[in-house]
Amino acid sequence: MTALIIDGKQLAQQRRAEWKLRADRLNAAGIAPGLAAVVIGDDPASKVYVRNKIRACREIGIRSEEHALAADSTLDIVLALIDRLNADAGIHGILVQLPLPAQLAPLAVLERMSPEKDVDGLHPHNLGRLLSGHARFVPCTPAGIMEMLKSTGFDLRGKEAVVVGRSALVGKPAALLLLQAGATVTLCHSQTADLAHHTRRADVLVCAIGKAQAIGGEMIKFGAAVIDVGISRSHEGKLVGDVDYGAALQRAGWVTPVPGGVGPMTIAMLLANTIVSAERHAAKQGIAL
Repeated sequence: MTALIIDGKQLAQQRRAEWKLRADRLNAAGIAPGLAAVVIGDDPASKVYVRNKIRACREIGIRSEEHALAADSTLDIVLALIDRLNADAGIHGILVQLPLPAQLAPLAVLERMSPEKDVDGLHPHNLGRLLSGHARFVPCTPAGIMEMLKSTGFDLRGKEAVVVGRSALVGKPAALLLLQAGATVTLCHSQTADLAHHTRRADVLVCAIGKAQAIGGEMIKFGAAVIDVGISRSHEGKLVGDVDYGAALQRAGWVTPVPGGVGPMTIAMLLANTIVSAERHAAKQGIAL
C-alpha cells in the first residue's frame, strides 16, 4: 500500500484561479481588494512568509502592502499603525505576522485589529464566532486543512480525528472544524500520556507541533488521512514535517508532503479571506458584483 499524496501546490493553484475570477469582478466594480501585512522585527522566516503572501496577492489581483517596523517598536507604535489600517477604507484585510518580539503582547495587538479586517481569523471575537459555529473568518491553516481533506472525498462524519498540537493558530481551530464536520475529535498536546495510543486509532491525523519527524510510521493507522502542518530542519539541513514521511507513505491512505503540502493552502486561504472581506465591503456599499 502506498499513500496518495495530497498536493497542496496543485490544490492551491486551483483555488487561486477561482479567487482570481472574484478579484477581477471586484476590480471591475471599482473595489481593489487590499491586504496590509505588518512585519515587526528581522525574523528571516517571517520575512519570507510575508514576501510569499504578497507575491500571491499580486498574482490574483489583490493590492498588497507591507508595513515593516523595527524589532524594538513599542506597543504604542504598533497599535497606532493598526489604527491607521483599520481606518483605511482601501484595506480589507490586515495580517500581523507572528511571532512578535518579546516586548509585544500578541493579544493586545490582535485585539486592536478590526474583526472585520482580521483575515487571519485570530481576533478573539472571530475565534469566538468560530467556536459558536458562525465563523466570520476561519484561521488560514485550519481552513486549508479542511480544503485538503475535502479534496480527497474523505467523509469525516463519524470518523476518529486526532489533532496533535493545541495552538490557537492551528490546533484548536482545526479541532473545532473537524468537530463541526462530524468527526469525533481528540486534541493531544505536550502533556498527553501515551500519544501513540491516540494517534494509532485516528482515521484523520493532523500534526502541528513543529518537532521534526515526531510521528513515526508505527503511530499511524493503516489507511488514515495524515495532514502534516509542522516544518523543521533535519540534522542534514532538509525541510521535514512532524511526520516521518517515508514511513507514512507505507501506512496512510493520504498524506501531505513537506514542503508543498499545507503551506501553499495556508496562503490560498489568506487570499480567500481577503476577497471575501472585500466582497462584504462591496455589499455594504450596495455595489453589485
